[in-house]
Amino acid sequence: MAALSKSIPHNCYEIGHTWHPSCRVSFLQVTWGALEESLKIYAPLYLIAAILRKRKLDYYLYKLLPEILQSASFLTANGALYITFFCTLRRGLLTIYMANLATETLFRMGVARGAITTLRNGEVLLFCITAAMYMFFFRCKDGLKGFTFSALRFIVGKEEIPTHSYSPEAAYAKVEQKREKQEEKPRRMHIIYLVRKLVNLICKHGPRHRCCKHYEDNCISYCIKGFIRMFSVGYLIQCCLRIPSAFRHLFTKPSRLLSLFYNKENFQLGAFLGSFVSIYKGTSCFLRWIRNLDDELHAIIAGFLAGISMMFYKSTTISMYLASKLVETMYFKGIEAGKVPYFPHADTIIYSISTAICFQAAVMEVQTLRPSYWKFLLRLTKGRFAVMNRKALDVFGTGASKHFQGFVPRLDPRYTVVKPELPIEFS
Repeated sequence: MAALSKSIPHNCYEIGHTWHPSCRVSFLQVTWGALEESLKIYAPLYLIAAILRKRKLDYYLYKLLPEILQSASFLTANGALYITFFCTLRRGLLTIYMANLATETLFRMGVARGAITTLRNGEVLLFCITAAMYMFFFRCKDGLKGFTFSALRFIVGKEEIPTHSYSPEAAYAKVEQKREKQEEKPRRMHIIYLVRKLVNLICKHGPRHRCCKHYEDNCISYCIKGFIRMFSVGYLIQCCLRIPSAFRHLFTKPSRLLSLFYNKENFQLGAFLGSFVSIYKGTSCFLRWIRNLDDELHAIIAGFLAGISMMFYKSTTISMYLASKLVETMYFKGIEAGKVPYFPHADTIIYSISTAICFQAAVMEVQTLRPSYWKFLLRLTKGRFAVMNRKALDVFGTGASKHFQGFVPRLDPRYTVVKPELPIEFS
């Protein structure tokens, strides 16, 4: 507690906006930089989403621009208002530090009581539990709705949905019609025709339980096809994400284009998605064979085992995001059932608290912040978040300058309270 009694005799220029002594100018610079980056992020995002959703002309004329500006202004406000209150409150750093201390104290209390322990591959275990619950809700009638349901249906297929709008007889009829049409194709596609017929022959005569709804395939080919399909999707997604950085070096380093297709992360994401689907489908089929019935409870076991696939692509971000969305889903289900109360504006309050924690970490202890989020903050503020005078904050004992060793801001002595460590001559 000794550090709390200490004070820092610096103004907001000496600690916060070290690049310019004026609070007003610094605010405008941060706001403009945040707005510029926000537009770069949201403009292509909304445009691509509109194209994929096949929006009509009226949307592009009247709704696209307002939605882009709304999201951009929201993100811009995060950076602009933070620097505003930083200058207005001046000593708000102690409050930020106390929020950090409260969070750390809660964590230490949990560890002391054995409620919180650090686990190896903890993100994988969390994903297994989350996947088990998601797949259970997916299999239940009206368990999931909207985008989440559509996404899972795309990943694992509609065959795993217990209720279908068509009967088994109708499904078999559709399969037979499809095969007849394929056989009527011209003989000039002879090789493709033979390969397809061979695949159909394997799928038709392999083992398939009567409770399984994948009528076109046997259980083995059903799992193999699921792996190949989602492996391809994961591989292509990772390739697309790397396209901007690859083409940025198109003329300077053409050899880097090869990394677009032969990158380790491409195969890791593909293996993650492919193995998740194949393990889930394989386990579901196995349980149908063992128990001789199709039960929603199978999804809990299948989903948990499928979660092990994250060993190929470990991501705390994915695990935490899906877990938080699961809590949100269960909360709204509780509201619908009348089991839990509804709190108005709860999302705003949670977001505000979360933003406060992340921003205090960005100031007081960058080493605890997620690297990707730190890079995002640097991008949003045009690198200005990195030029804060964190050396003056080491008095609070959080190691604020740990990752900024040797950095000393170029301060104008005319506007400082404390004489700069390395005075710079100004003309």
